[in-house]
Amino acid sequence: MMAMSKKVRKAVIPAAGLGTRFLPATKAMPKEMLPIVDKPIIQYVVEEAVASGIEEIIIVTGWNKRSIEDHFDYPFELEKRLLEVGKAKEAEEVRNIANLANFVYIRQKGPYGNGTPVLNAKSVIGDEPFAVLWGDEFIYSDPPRLKQMMDVWEKHGVPSISAVRVPEDAVGKYGIADVTPVEPGIFKINSIVEKPGVGEAPSNLATHGAYIMTPRLFEILEETPTGKNGELWLVDAISALAKEQDVYAVEIQNGKYYDTGNKLEYLKTVVEFGLKHPDLNGDFRDFIKDLKL
Repeated sequence: MMAMSKKVRKAVIPAAGLGTRFLPATKAMPKEMLPIVDKPIIQYVVEEAVASGIEEIIIVTGWNKRSIEDHFDYPFELEKRLLEVGKAKEAEEVRNIANLANFVYIRQKGPYGNGTPVLNAKSVIGDEPFAVLWGDEFIYSDPPRLKQMMDVWEKHGVPSISAVRVPEDAVGKYGIADVTPVEPGIFKINSIVEKPGVGEAPSNLATHGAYIMTPRLFEILEETPTGKNGELWLVDAISALAKEQDVYAVEIQNGKYYDTGNKLEYLKTVVEFGLKHPDLNGDFRDFIKDLKL
């Protein structure tokens, strides 16, 4: 039980997927590095973690993901060149990316499935509680989504999953939680129904995107049989954990979910962030208005 009282300092970001929905763009470029205007998706994920108080980022990668490591590296030659041509602002920006956190990289090993990269981080996590965030989606909220979850952890010491309300016709895209209220915005998860049909969902509370877990999850993952398509599923292990102890759903306040792992939502995100970008918002807004749709 020692881990229960500890602060959440580490976050695991699985980023080893092949990104087949974005082929051919992702043939040689990780889907996590697709730009939202001028910043890759995974940088938004890392910035959320850091803004929430995370000190160490463990990114689980694959053979074709070296550019993720390069992105968060310290670029001495680039910084030197930018300073030589008078671009001090840009030099500071690229320097700050490397200083966001302590980065650790692990190569994914094991069966397909989103439980495998989490299990791969076991030796780096040790006996601490830890967060998990996906590398191809994020929630923009104030305070950050993970900070809201860490506040719940510090109050209750219970593993949790971030949750957002979704329209009834969209429940089939997500894991939907059957819950019992604990206090406003916090629910005990009784079970998670993965991608239910319309009319079969136990609620409209979708649980996905960010997790705070204890090392007990690793032991369960090691014992969890592969499920659908022969893959090791994180939701199967969390469902088993929820039978042993309370697992909470934390409904994220003042936030918007960006599922940048599919093409349509990715394009919507780029447009929305382009309209908010300080260098572009005026001209880009005028361009959008002038489109003859």
